[in-house]
Amino acid sequence: MTVTRRGALVLTGLALAGCAAPIPSDRPGGGPDVGPDESAELSFAAGPEGQSAKIAAVERAVLALGPEVAADEAAAVARIAVIEPLNWARDWDAVDPPLIHNIAVNTGVKPRGLCKHWAEDLEARLRQEGLQSLSLHRAIANADNLRIEHSTVIVSTRGAAMNTGLVLDPWRQGQGRLWFGRVVEDPKYRWVPRAEVFAMKRARRARRDGF
Repeated sequence: MTVTRRGALVLTGLALAGCAAPIPSDRPGGGPDVGPDESAELSFAAGPEGQSAKIAAVERAVLALGPEVAADEAAAVARIAVIEPLNWARDWDAVDPPLIHNIAVNTGVKPRGLCKHWAEDLEARLRQEGLQSLSLHRAIANADNLRIEHSTVIVSTRGAAMNTGLVLDPWRQGQGRLWFGRVVEDPKYRWVPRAEVFAMKRARRARRDGF
């Protein structure tokens, strides 16, 4: 298949548009035990044994956030963060690398699977647990540069700053395979609180519109 320059640009745009966070409307309504350098055995929970090992690794990383973390909550977060995205990947037919799947979603071929979808659904599922010793944060990377904008969920000890937490990112590796690591040790993304990004976008929109 021959891809023209224009076609390549269109495909690139569809891939890069996949994780951009929309500007909110102003109208109403409107160091862990295992981290970025985790072993190959833990990077993809391909079967029951792999899933168990990955869940255990995430659980240790959550517990390592602080002594106040409840053991049962760390176990629940780990289980949900590893298993649920794999289920969503099957539901969304997310079988391709992340950017290729973004194109499929943006062209209507696949129903969901942009990074914001993984983040939204993981946050919603974790909030169902009624966590008391842990806090959930939403963060965005690359909103202020030309790289692909990316969204994720971060878990920290209750009331702690987002930057002290652990990134839970099911989009990055594709197919619902969880990447996790400390915010400050993330080798690929510099995370900014979502509220700050939304405020920046509102200010940018106001300047553009002449307000």
